[in-house]
Amino acid sequence: MSGTDAAASEADSGTPEEYGTLYVVGIGPGLPDHMTAKAKAVIESADCVIASDLYQTFLREDGTLPPEEAVDEDGIATRSNSTASRAEGDREGGFEQQIVRSTMGRQIELAKEAFDRVREGEDVAHVSGGDPSVYGKSDLIFLMAEEEDADDIPVEIVPGLTAALGGAANVGAPLCNDFCTISLSDKWRGWDEIEEKLRAAAISDFVIVLYNCWRNYEKAVDIVREERTDDAYVAIVNDAGREDAGRNGEDHFITTLGEAAAHDEKVSGMGTSLIIGNHETKIWENDDRTYLVTPRGGRDVDNF
Repeated sequence: MSGTDAAASEADSGTPEEYGTLYVVGIGPGLPDHMTAKAKAVIESADCVIASDLYQTFLREDGTLPPEEAVDEDGIATRSNSTASRAEGDREGGFEQQIVRSTMGRQIELAKEAFDRVREGEDVAHVSGGDPSVYGKSDLIFLMAEEEDADDIPVEIVPGLTAALGGAANVGAPLCNDFCTISLSDKWRGWDEIEEKLRAAAISDFVIVLYNCWRNYEKAVDIVREERTDDAYVAIVNDAGREDAGRNGEDHFITTLGEAAAHDEKVSGMGTSLIIGNHETKIWENDDRTYLVTPRGGRDVDNF
């Protein structure tokens, strides 16, 4: 089949008009200041919102979700029709929004429910912290769609601010040259594979951002130390962008690679990221505070 014929065939067998859309929505750290306008509009206008208790709490901060007292025992709240993303005059008198609690153990069940709702004409917002494609929920949705033969379901990913970017902003400009992210969770990947990636990233002189530091972070630091000098700078960042609303409170601490593993009291859980600088990463200070900066490489002020 030619490319033109394939495109025509796809158009002919497109999603039925009566279907809704499954949005996988990244809300960044979760608080309003770090959520995109599109993410907010999608959540406000969705017929069904699937979100964990923590994310529901965040989304109520500025009314993106209705207050708890406005939600009945079945998880249904009546919303006004004033949401900017809704066409004028659409659903006069408001609409009912179903709010579904998400937990780690229900992801498969909730994906199936989302597919059913979309087929019934509902728009579903499946909420993910950070960015849904950076250790988030978007891959699960596609895997489940394949498993359930749900190739009729339209899926749209709404990006969000991931911890690497939020944490970097907290400490300055450490990611201005090449960088990579590595998850230390060995739930799906064996430690041998994680170690291989750590070593390759260290040898290649990437700035490295470690996710899921509550698992194996001391082992990870020791591996990177084998390939880098102990005076390389490291930032330990907790709950970036969440202020006091996170599990442990937002803070950051700058140390060195040789000392990082000794500061385990600074690593406070799933909200912790480590930013490991390369040989060019340096301290920069002004009258306000201390920053980490990784120059883009080979350029100075005269190059601008």
